[in-house]
Amino acid sequence: MTLPDIPLSPAGADRTFQVDLRGLVDLLSHHLYSSPRVYLRELMQNAVDALTARRRLEPAAPADAFGIRLYADGSVVRVEDDGVGLTEGDVHTFLATIGRSSKRAEKIAEQRADFIGQFGIGLLSCFLVADEIHVLSRSAATPEAPAVEWRGRGDGSYTVRTLPASARPRPGTTVTLTPRADAGEWTRPAQVHTLARHFGSLLRHPVTFDDGTGGPGAPVNPEPAPWARTYPTPGVRSRALAAYGAEVFGFTPLDTIELDLPAVGLKGIACVLPESVPAGRRHGHRVHVKGMLLSEQAEEILPEWAFFVRCVVDAESLRPTASRESLYEDDTLAAVRDALAERLRAWIARAAASDPDLLARFLQAHHLAVKSLAVHDDEILRMLLPWLPFETTDGHSTLDEFARTHRTVLVTSSVEEFRQVAAIASAAGLGVVNGGYTYDRELVHRLPEIRPEVSVADLDPATLTAHLDPVDRETELAAAAYLALARDALAVFDCDVALRTFQPASAPALLMDSREARHERTRSQLAREQEGGVWGDILGALRQEAPRAQLILNQLNPLVRTAVSIDEPELARTSAEALYGQAAMLSRRPLRPAESSLINRSFLDLLAHALRKDS
Repeated sequence: MTLPDIPLSPAGADRTFQVDLRGLVDLLSHHLYSSPRVYLRELMQNAVDALTARRRLEPAAPADAFGIRLYADGSVVRVEDDGVGLTEGDVHTFLATIGRSSKRAEKIAEQRADFIGQFGIGLLSCFLVADEIHVLSRSAATPEAPAVEWRGRGDGSYTVRTLPASARPRPGTTVTLTPRADAGEWTRPAQVHTLARHFGSLLRHPVTFDDGTGGPGAPVNPEPAPWARTYPTPGVRSRALAAYGAEVFGFTPLDTIELDLPAVGLKGIACVLPESVPAGRRHGHRVHVKGMLLSEQAEEILPEWAFFVRCVVDAESLRPTASRESLYEDDTLAAVRDALAERLRAWIARAAASDPDLLARFLQAHHLAVKSLAVHDDEILRMLLPWLPFETTDGHSTLDEFARTHRTVLVTSSVEEFRQVAAIASAAGLGVVNGGYTYDRELVHRLPEIRPEVSVADLDPATLTAHLDPVDRETELAAAAYLALARDALAVFDCDVALRTFQPASAPALLMDSREARHERTRSQLAREQEGGVWGDILGALRQEAPRAQLILNQLNPLVRTAVSIDEPELARTSAEALYGQAAMLSRRPLRPAESSLINRSFLDLLAHALRKDS
């Protein structure tokens, strides 16, 4: 096979990319955006940018002198503005060059704060619903320039021609789309009106919609943002903001927090959710940029711990991404996130200082969010730690209430450990807090920072055992044979057996066995199984004296007193296994397969013994 001769460029010569314009248009218009509905947002944003530029040319013009008019009758969609317009040169430079901004390159830096986005790429979104885009424009910056018509097609081709001034008597731009048959879902008059209100309800320029039936144009944004309006009293203002939050998010806020960051031109509200949300679940927030809705799922506007609020904000200086559906992560966004977090902290502080009822309702719903904040925020810790609810041996209680009764606070490392010891510790007068939930153990250990008279320590099994009363020597000797059989039966679980007296007497046994101890025993067992191999050497080096579990039998319990007097070895072993199984189930930890098997076997053996005895 002979390859054809290919002319070679001189070494080091520049070459240009071979661009399939049709493919590029398809890529940008169908894959840059999440939904076809964004075409209308892009057209409205371009119109707003044009109005902003026109306002700079004519700053003395009345506030309502320039506006945006939308039209949709089912056959066409039209967006017309009174903006700065385009000359023929502008059309060639900006509409026919993908990626070029409609703001002149040398002025981008100084004008960045005045515009929402980039005209050229945004216009491509129209190919989501139409095969051709028709633009008719006349420049306000160059009044003597003729009107200019641009027709762009989805295959990447376009035509430009100039028209007499009568084709467009006033400066501005009109973009007309003839929707494809498959785009009716997004271009019907009612849908266009709905999308216009959805995206543009907070725009500062007047926007109207005409459905072609001959009636007057319906206002899209008849009122300014609720936080920009004036109200007769603070109470009326508060209720109005809450009603707006309910309309936007679909729930009645527990409270509304006004947000105002003049440095970046941000205003809005944070709505406190009335119910708790799963830990770590982050709600999206509605972010408008210069009045135009950018995103309904902007998680990045607030820190992760602030999942107890949903925000709607309008900002001047936040930077959209290329698709204009999320925020660009930069120093400005980071500073805004920190400032909004500070506003939420300030609201919590005000509630703690002046509205205990609101604080109680807030903590009841969102204590986990506040705990996550308190771990990293000393001010919130000092302010709210005494008021946060915890699970204790006195029931659900605040640390402030608990510390009044218990000057020494013991905290467990897991939920199952707390459940093992709660009843016995309470009867023994010990104050134990369940530290097994997220953040709880760390926060309880910081209680002495707020209450110096209180000491906090991790619950050690030996601490609890020390509060259980020993039995007298005679009782211990009488039970020695039973205890020996019980230890032998439970040796497979690395469990020792002891006899004590403790309250409540209804509890026959207490299983003292921490998660860490079980892990250490499992690791030791694995090391023994791998003895002599490479893993045996590694695990052997890590091996420690594995702590044993301890089954403590309660001599005050009638069932235990009967069990320790059994003189039939097999029955004694079975009863010990049954007591171990019952104590393991009461701990509510996951049972190992061997333990599940033991529980089933001991139950069946005891049942068989009872049946033989009755027969």
